[in-house]
Amino acid sequence: MPWRVGPAERAAGVMPDPYRVWLSEVMLQQTTVAAVRDYFRRFTDRWPDVQALAAARDDDVMAEWAGLGYYARARNLLKCARAVVARGGFPGSRDGLLTLPGVGPYTAAAVAAIAFDEPAAVVDGNVERVMARLFLVETPLPAAKPELTRLAAGLTPQDRPGDYAQAVMDLGATICTPRSPACALCPWSHRCRARMEGVQAGLPRKAAKTPKPTRQGTVWALRLPVGWVLERRPDRGLLGGMWGLPGDGWDGSPGGPPPASTDWIEAGEVRHTFTHFHLHLRVLAARAEVPLQRGAPVPADGFRPSDLPTVMRKALALADAALTHA
Repeated sequence: MPWRVGPAERAAGVMPDPYRVWLSEVMLQQTTVAAVRDYFRRFTDRWPDVQALAAARDDDVMAEWAGLGYYARARNLLKCARAVVARGGFPGSRDGLLTLPGVGPYTAAAVAAIAFDEPAAVVDGNVERVMARLFLVETPLPAAKPELTRLAAGLTPQDRPGDYAQAVMDLGATICTPRSPACALCPWSHRCRARMEGVQAGLPRKAAKTPKPTRQGTVWALRLPVGWVLERRPDRGLLGGMWGLPGDGWDGSPGGPPPASTDWIEAGEVRHTFTHFHLHLRVLAARAEVPLQRGAPVPADGFRPSDLPTVMRKALALADAALTHA
């Protein structure tokens, strides 16, 4: 993991960079290590420290984030970087880190423990699973979270808490896995109460999920000689601050009528899942010669399709294919 400081470096007195720890933890929220690794490298190549990130253009950061999802994280990333620079650096404690924009209890604890060796209890989904099995906690999540956090805090050592935090997260990610945990390889197998009872694979229990609703919507992909017509989405809300195709309000925004054109063709349907709903998005495509009443023409060399959020990238690809073969 490119944000980790290895044992040899730690032995030589090299401490983890709080910027890299913080950036990795924000990226890893709701995302896998495999998905984050390349994004992290690109970010740190382009913005190697918090001062560089704080000075970055919002559009550049949002474009680099495209595809990682949960775009409020990117907006908060910039707010936090600028707040850190304004105060002269990262606070060195969990309580201090909690005062930064967009930093919650988990991220504050992770940065405090890993970057500053504060014995803060770091509790992510992997740690919750380890604690639920180790102590045989049968209360379903999310109701069990306070108890699991208390148990994790009781095990957090004063010495090398950052190494311990990363070790327990790695234990959950690689050995104490959701399915088929490798108990024979676990250093805590001798004291794991769930293993003693033979119920480890069934923990942690989870409350039944409410089925996600499905929304229907339409976007209009209009191509001018200079490029596609796009809209800048509001800073707040779904896909906030990103470029997107004009739509009919499927996302809860006011929406509006399509850009005027008489030759819309059916490009197809995009299916995409957000945190709280599934989306079936009808894509209509057309060509025109002049800008119309919705959106603004963005030249082909003014953006990369990869700068768009995933659902809009899918829609644009459908539209482009439909117009190419029309």
